[in-house]
Amino acid sequence: MRKTLAIISLFVCMFASAYASSTAQNLIPQPKQIKYLSKKTVKLKSVDIKIIPTEGAPSEQYTLTTKRGKATIIAQSKQAEIWGAATLRQLTDNEGRVPEVEITDYPSFPIRGFMHDTGRNFREIELLKRDIDLMSAYKLNVFHWHLTDNPAWRIESHTYPEFNDAKYHPKGRDEGKFYTYDQIRELIAYAKERGVMIIPEIDMPGHSQYFNRTFGCGMATPKGMEILEVCLKEFFKEIPQQDCPYLHIGSDEVKVDDPKGFMSFCEKIVRDHQRIPIAWDPGLPPAEGTIGQIWYASIGDKLDEENYPRKYIDSYMGYLNNSCPMINTSRYFLHNPCNTESSTNNALGGILCLWNDVNVDDQSKLLPHNGMPEGLLAFAERFWVGGNGYGLSSETMIPSPQSQAHKDLVEFEKRLSYHRDNLLTDYNVRWVANASIKWQISLPSIGGTLHDEVQVANAWGGVIDLHAFCKKHGITPAPKMNAWLKTEIYVERDTIIRAFVGFESPSRANRISDGIGPQGKWESQGRVWINGQEIFPSQQWNEPGKYRYHHNTWHQAPNELPYTDEQLFWMREPAYIPLRAGWNSVLLYSTRLFNINNWVAAFVPVSIDSNGKLHEVEGIKFR
Repeated sequence: MRKTLAIISLFVCMFASAYASSTAQNLIPQPKQIKYLSKKTVKLKSVDIKIIPTEGAPSEQYTLTTKRGKATIIAQSKQAEIWGAATLRQLTDNEGRVPEVEITDYPSFPIRGFMHDTGRNFREIELLKRDIDLMSAYKLNVFHWHLTDNPAWRIESHTYPEFNDAKYHPKGRDEGKFYTYDQIRELIAYAKERGVMIIPEIDMPGHSQYFNRTFGCGMATPKGMEILEVCLKEFFKEIPQQDCPYLHIGSDEVKVDDPKGFMSFCEKIVRDHQRIPIAWDPGLPPAEGTIGQIWYASIGDKLDEENYPRKYIDSYMGYLNNSCPMINTSRYFLHNPCNTESSTNNALGGILCLWNDVNVDDQSKLLPHNGMPEGLLAFAERFWVGGNGYGLSSETMIPSPQSQAHKDLVEFEKRLSYHRDNLLTDYNVRWVANASIKWQISLPSIGGTLHDEVQVANAWGGVIDLHAFCKKHGITPAPKMNAWLKTEIYVERDTIIRAFVGFESPSRANRISDGIGPQGKWESQGRVWINGQEIFPSQQWNEPGKYRYHHNTWHQAPNELPYTDEQLFWMREPAYIPLRAGWNSVLLYSTRLFNINNWVAAFVPVSIDSNGKLHEVEGIKFR
């Protein structure tokens, strides 16, 4: 099959901006096999794509060869063809040149997905298309579309139009907004053209307060089940099985009188319409053959064929709305997918989730607030390449530089930086490489002061999860305690750098946080010294002392207040850090003020270019 170069921009249309010369070392995900045919880069003149299925070969496998200005892609399937074109697009520089290589590649897991919660916060179809373009560019093949949640049912309903009536939607939660069946079919077709299958989710009977408001009864009541059956049959009639072979039925975080009976009812309707049901785990008890999507780490840590005898999807380390971009990105890269190195009969792969529990008033802030796309690229790398046997006991802690996992993470950071600077310029990426920053950490008694003799251990990374640090070293965190962190930075001459500084990483779900610091001070009573001189925030807080919630705020008024940039240290203006020629001491003081906050200490040097984009700081090194 002859195709022109235009196919490359069709498949990976998110790469709209020009970028510097690429090499195969910059590819994400990293391919299984690569052979350099020469040391040259050549002008790409033609592309020849052929689909030639080979017995026994993985269905998503492709071979890409670039030689003498011609690219040839031999693909096992249409989807493999798209992945080969995505790789070629990454290889091609802004002058249309490519290295001469031969790449044979295929994924380690058949499901590599991204989930977006549009039930709580509506996202326009054009923005969802942009998300799918990004997924396709990095070989993610499943878009998990969470279509219903407590605020609203986002699916058009012919039989029950009251489902879509704004008066039943909470104020400020995109009242009256839903997706028509034409739009759903449009997005399914758009995704399919880019190698992505859509798995819709209708969460039932939990996460369904909209149902109670609309009909005056619960979904698991006899009347509710009658309504639900009509709605499901309408959905299946409108969306053909070949376009939608799976339906996610939710079933999490709910108690009903007859959980097994309700699940059997839902599963039967799904199977009667030739679809495969998927359900959250933990959740209501599924029948045999229902795929489990695991969202709880204690289950994921124990996964194996014996303890989990049904097919499953790994989401238990994949919540973008938890923690911060620096921690999450390294965490996903270090993750051991499905607790195995590659796919098994039951281990299907993973889905990265973005839950919009808290109200969102500015969709442009949604991705940077949650460390997307940087987290998505790390997740895509891991589930394509495979587990590599990392199996780290605490994936929020970066391993020591002596380990292979650390070396691999540093190498990945270099690739991710390249993509941030050249391929993701339309995204407000709030991440820089930080794995090599070394800290000495002390944990004195509550309210204590720094004592070198109580040094506990070293840790690495620009953001340290101190709760995970305690866990790793067998320390039981007190409800209130403090930590001291020390490092040293070298610069050749007196200079001022910028750095993200923070002492809390609020979850964009439950709103638990000590809030914005007092005017002129850091949040959570954190403190910073450079060479013994205390450093204070460089900006004036617009809302000092606000957004302090030391308890879960589910379904309460605080969750209707959208996050501001000031609440998230990676979104704020980086602080000014004065350094003198030679070695400079950095000292952080971080407190755990209450039992369930995300206790961190962050010091991440960054540079900002004339366009406001973040980059690594050149010319510095850590002891």
